[in-house]
Amino acid sequence: MECLHIRLRPLSAFGGAVKGDTLFGQLCWAARNRRGEGALRELLEGYLEGNPFAVCSDAFPLGYLPRPALPTHRYDRLPEEDRKAVKQRRWLPRSALSEPLPAWLGRCQRESQVLEALSGKASGLAQAHAQPHNSVNRLTGTTGGGAFAPYTQTQHWFGEGVRLGCWLLYDSERLSADDLRGLLDDVGRSGYGRDASIGLGKFAVEEAAPDTLPRQEGANACYTLAPCAPQGLGLDPKRSHYEVFTRFGRHGDNAVQTGRPFKAPVLLAQTAAVLLPPALPEQGFVGQGLGGYGTLSNAIAETVQQGYAPFVGVRLGEDPQ
Repeated sequence: MECLHIRLRPLSAFGGAVKGDTLFGQLCWAARNRRGEGALRELLEGYLEGNPFAVCSDAFPLGYLPRPALPTHRYDRLPEEDRKAVKQRRWLPRSALSEPLPAWLGRCQRESQVLEALSGKASGLAQAHAQPHNSVNRLTGTTGGGAFAPYTQTQHWFGEGVRLGCWLLYDSERLSADDLRGLLDDVGRSGYGRDASIGLGKFAVEEAAPDTLPRQEGANACYTLAPCAPQGLGLDPKRSHYEVFTRFGRHGDNAVQTGRPFKAPVLLAQTAAVLLPPALPEQGFVGQGLGGYGTLSNAIAETVQQGYAPFVGVRLGEDPQ
């Protein structure tokens, strides 16, 4: 598969982090809206058999990746740091990928350091603010109680000057780089994720450049850049490390009007997992496609979920004794 590195400029608040599996779903809707449902069906042929037309990473602060989900004993000790300070070292500069994995914790930075590097201002990378909402009862003309009671939801505002970067693997025989750029432009204009219909999740695509996913010499493990489904892949259970979460998915775009917007929940390994497979995949992604045949959605039987993730190939040594 070919690889693009995408640089995004946030234009509004976001309902949450930009996750690769959700971004893939919105690319599918964008393809359907541009080219028709038949074209989308063609793109998704082979998706459940390890042959996706595209695999999206999460969007990270430009030039940085999330710290791998490894226990601290896997890293070189930092005697001057207490536990709380170590936990705040969340972002790994891309320049550190060429160094041995145990040295990465010492290179990881706090959010304030990342923002200062990107914009010259030392504060939070993204600020969370509560936004009031309410629904109006058309019979009484008031908000009232119950389903019409006022409520708040969190909005995330990226710091001034922050740019986001993500990787996008794609099958150039089914979709060109220009096609993908156009689909991403469509998603950016309509908005990504929660509350896009009221203005959240807007972004501009500043660059979509050919790139190669980094891979260390002698790599034997996958450091994932999006949520993935590693079940049944024959991973080494003692040397693979990841956080588990449940994705409670919902349909987007026109499917929210079906009256059945909710998908079946799926269990995924969170981004920044370090997985040790029997052999490192050559195609640049790890995981599997989920869904189809009505297993994820009663409203749209063909619904699939991205269980693939792009990965950085890393050299994981033996567990220190």
